[in-house]
Amino acid sequence: MNASIKNVESDDAICLAYGRGVKELLSQSTASEWIEDLWIIYSDHMAFQKEAGCNPRIGEIFLSFRELVFFFQKLEIGREKGE
Repeated sequence: MNASIKNVESDDAICLAYGRGVKELLSQSTASEWIEDLWIIYSDHMAFQKEAGCNPRIGEIFLSFRELVFFFQKLEIGREKGE
């Protein structure tokens, strides 16, 4: 039982740490600005791929990019709803 309590506390501490990290990111720019910057970064990366050649991880990179965009979109929607 004590182990499960420690895991919950540990999970809570991790969530709080992530929340502080997100808060710090959003203090630098809004979620919509992050989305715009991510598109610029990804577009430049894709343009460079033509010169650099095939990257076997290109699909994984796109999925990571997509998840980051979705994450910031959810934050923006939550802000607009007042959550």
